[in-house]
Parts: sequence; structure tokens; C-alpha cells
Amino acid sequence: MERLPRLLRALAAQDLPGVLPVVIALNNTTDNSREVVERIAGELRSFIAIRVDERIFPPEAVHAGSARRLAMDIGVELLDADGQAVLITTDADARPPADWVRRNLEAIERGVDLVGGALVLDDEEHISPLVRSRWDALAAYWRAVRATEDEIDPVSWDPPPRHGDHTGGSLAVTVAAYRASGGVPAIPDGEDRALVTAARAKGFRLAHPIDVWTRVSARTDARAAGGMAAKLKELSEGIGAAMAVPSLDHWRARARWRRMVRLAGGDAAVAAQEAALPPMACDVVIAPAAPEAAA
Repeated sequence: MERLPRLLRALAAQDLPGVLPVVIALNNTTDNSREVVERIAGELRSFIAIRVDERIFPPEAVHAGSARRLAMDIGVELLDADGQAVLITTDADARPPADWVRRNLEAIERGVDLVGGALVLDDEEHISPLVRSRWDALAAYWRAVRATEDEIDPVSWDPPPRHGDHTGGSLAVTVAAYRASGGVPAIPDGEDRALVTAARAKGFRLAHPIDVWTRVSARTDARAAGGMAAKLKELSEGIGAAMAVPSLDHWRARARWRRMVRLAGGDAAVAAQEAALPPMACDVVIAPAAPEAAA
């Protein structure tokens, strides 16, 4: 609840003309989140038009998939436009920069259907030295993975430099792609990645522009299972700082497989078949800088 005003003020500060439509989906809340949102909505009505929808889901449906599907389905209804309209989803504890919406729309205009935004730890929140050092080490690892993929299996609509994030923290999708993919699946976790996979399997194009990003909370407690907070909790725990990841040789082999499938059946075939592949072994260890140095 305390982070919602930050998100709404960040959305009100977007560098686009006009009033930005915003949907807030509240589910099974036990605080005064609705009152907070409605108060902020009144203060910022010259910049954002907020639609609040509050629901009580049954126990088996109290998860991120149900909430995100609700918000995005309402967004489709509000836009009431053709498939060229764009939905952009984020989380209640995010704080996007002022050019976030514009950069997403510009990426869509360049010819893609989905845009993943990079996740950056919010420097307004406390970040432990251990979490920061591990986060930075993983970021360097993923840059190496992206470089490996781009060398072996370049994709024209997702050129380097690019990141690899496409989560609910920052994800844009055209209404056409959203509808054709069946919307957000109402599953407990991974609903964002499942939507992306379904869209790609239908032939829709995904890009990861380096200039599309948002700040995310460094908190380690959250209602959503398997989300960002859970990942940060993993980074904050454990005696040793080293982390096991797949070697770049595994990524090279996967990139060669993708290239072979892509040349035969296109990106849709890659998305449809890759989900069935076994996970790669985490057989190398990356060790971040000592937390004292990171501080």
C-alpha cells in the first residue's frame, strides 16, 4: 500500500501529452489501498485517469495470474480500440522513469508486438551489499549470455544491445497480440512469461530494447509467489556468495538449436518447442565481489 503512491506519481510524470489511462486491480486486500488510490487519483486527475477494480477471489485464485489478467482485461475494455492499441503492465511496487511509456510505444512502432523492460533495483530503497553484489554479478553473466545468443542466433527485430527481461514488472503488448494469445493465464506464478511464450508461438514478435526499463523494489517479502521478491530473498540468504548457473557452453548449444529451428520454422516454432526442452544444468559458479567492496 505504501508503494502505490510512488507508482501513481511516476505514471503521472510520464512525458506524453494528454491523460494516461491506468487500471489498478486490487484483490483480497485487508488495508485501505482503495482509499489511497482514490485520493491520489483525485490529486493527479490532470495527468492520469485511474480505474480501480476491487475483487475478492476464492482461495485457489488468489495469485498474480488472476490479478494481472483482471487488470489487463479491463484495459482492453477501456481502450475499446482495434488491435493497434497497447497494454503496458507493471507491478504496484515499481517506479518507472518518465520516458517509460513513450519508449515502449516507440519500440512497438518499430515493428514488434511485445516489449520487455529491464528491471533495475530502486536506489531509493535500502539494498544490502550482499544483494547488490549478487545482482551485479548476475547482470554481468546475463550480458555474456545475450552476447553469446546474438553471435549465434541474431534476431532482426530484437537487435543488440538488448537485455533479456520480459516480466510483469515491465511488459508491453498490443491488444491484437494479447487477444490472439488468450490473455494472461490465471496461474499462480509465471503468468507473464507464459503470456509471452503463447504470443511468440502465435508468431508475434518480442523485443528487449536497452532503453526500456523500470525500477523495482528491493523488498524480499511480498504476497506473490515466485515473483521478484522471492528472487531477491534468495539473493539475500545463504552463507556463501557464489551462485550456480548454466555455463556459456550450454547457452551456445541452446542458441545453435534455436538457430536451426528458427531457420526451419521461424520464431513461432522456437517458442512452441523450447518450453518442452529440459532445463540446462547449473554447472558453473559465479562469485560476486565481496559485499564490503560492493558497499
